Amino acid sequence: MYCLQCLLPVLLIPKPTNPALMETHVMFIVLYLIGFFLERKPCTICSLVFITAVSLICYSGVGNCIFWGNCEGHQCENG
Repeated sequence: MYCLQCLLPVLLIPKPTNPALMETHVMFIVLYLIGFFLERKPCTICSLVFITAVSLICYSGVGNCIFWGNCEGHQCENG
């Protein structure tokens, strides 16, 4: 479970309040996770725990997910 030390802080990175910065935030998170999984090669248990945590956070509410913003029923505008 040592590999979770670098994965769990990703869930604590706050989302930007400006919708224009949301794409950059998502790109950073995705690239960090891809780089982490390619470089560190975490064990299967740690990977499953992290994926389960992300899916539960995203499933618990629309505004909670780290991969999209909370636009509350309308299209987010970048500008």
